[in-house]
Amino acid sequence: MNGLPTPRRATCARCLRPQATCLCALARPTAHRTEVLVLQHPQEQRQAKNSVALLRLSLAHCEVVVGERFAPEALQALLQRPGRHTRLLYPDVPAAPASLAPAMPVGTPLRLVVLDATWRKSLRMLIEHPALAALPRLALGAPAPTRYRAIRAARRADQVSTLEATVQALAMLEGPAFDAAPLLDAFGCFVAGVAARHQPAAA
Repeated sequence: MNGLPTPRRATCARCLRPQATCLCALARPTAHRTEVLVLQHPQEQRQAKNSVALLRLSLAHCEVVVGERFAPEALQALLQRPGRHTRLLYPDVPAAPASLAPAMPVGTPLRLVVLDATWRKSLRMLIEHPALAALPRLALGAPAPTRYRAIRAARRADQVSTLEATVQALAMLEGPAFDAAPLLDAFGCFVAGVAARHQPAAA
């Protein structure tokens, strides 16, 4: 031990990732009307395979808040925005049944809340925060095949990345006006890059 501090890796100020794995060149600005709030579990923030950084760079109206437990007043302020209806992107599950979602006129301004965590941790976040569990939900239909399995295992057959789930939800809410293709293509490049970095070196 020489007592010298370990040099810190240079970090991109925009995507907050190491310069060697900067995502900024992959970002695809994508027009959308729905506000997106991502509540990100702290363990996901440290995951090199996490897709939320690319999502935040590409969506103009995307807010990412890192935390596992939130004070009720702070959470309520995050969930509600004047003039917008809030929907939680989460399926109806027996451990935390969904409340009935009131009908909304077409074109109603929305705020979509997304939990970025493993299935077990996201369910715990939902159960421990009554304000989250009480939100009307948006559940995805049969998800498209995920590209995420190339770099990250899933416990459930219908699990997709947070980016893919959010993109599918925005397509459901906004219809043909939302063009998901460029962002999904960028995500494919991201997955391919991560997979290449994790391949064992040739002998």
